[in-house]
Amino acid sequence: MENDKFAVLKNNVQEIIDLIANKQNKAANNKLVEVSNLLDELLDFSDEDEDLIEISKYQVLLNQLHQKIAELN
Repeated sequence: MENDKFAVLKNNVQEIIDLIANKQNKAANNKLVEVSNLLDELLDFSDEDEDLIEISKYQVLLNQLHQKIAELN
């Protein structure tokens, strides 16, 4: 189950990257907000160190994607 959550996150992050590449910044930003909310939910209900480490990696990546979208606007 845990791997499924991270697989969904990975697919969503790839979708954000694809939207940025296609210069669909508004859609990318909307998806980023959606994924950020999902990540926050995972963080609220995770207590294992491995999960927290994986979540922190996605937080950093989402922050970088947010900066990239902001640069393009």
